[in-house]
Amino acid sequence: MKYFYCKWANPERKNRFSPFLVFFIFMLLLSGCFDDSRIYEKNVDFSGKYWDIDTVPEFEFIIQDTAKAYNIYWNVRNTVSYPFRNLYLTYYMEDTLGNQVSSNLHDMTLFDPVTGKPYGSGSGDIFDHQFLALPDQKFEKTGKYKIKLKQYMRMDSLPEVLSVGIRVEEAVPKEPGWKIQHEPPPGS
Repeated sequence: MKYFYCKWANPERKNRFSPFLVFFIFMLLLSGCFDDSRIYEKNVDFSGKYWDIDTVPEFEFIIQDTAKAYNIYWNVRNTVSYPFRNLYLTYYMEDTLGNQVSSNLHDMTLFDPVTGKPYGSGSGDIFDHQFLALPDQKFEKTGKYKIKLKQYMRMDSLPEVLSVGIRVEEAVPKEPGWKIQHEPPPGS
């Protein structure tokens, strides 16, 4: 059996790693990269760094278990040059037969209204946001569902929005006293 030698190790002490140990560590690290609760996630990039009012991204996902509840998130990527503190979007959900089952307007806060500091995660001038839009969503039938997202702002071409998307995941049972927080807490 061959061994791998660490070239950075003390030359007087021979450190050996068996291929099995290296493979085991690699698989252990790789297993932490999977997200068991996610059943669907997709983002649509906009060319030209703007979201046109006529551009209505569509997302299709499959529900296989109607006994479970699902959380649906809106994903938004924008730059710090986005001209507003929030983003309004309307979603339209269609069932497996193409019938609209729900629709609603969502207000998502992207920047602190007092300081202008961007919420979300990012570095430089690009920030990613994930908003819990439809918590504990139940579906009556198994099959393919479709969600359409439409920007609902005062501008036909909304600048500095790079992409939007959705994430669907299985809802995990909440502990007593758990509370949904739609907007970032003050001072964060």
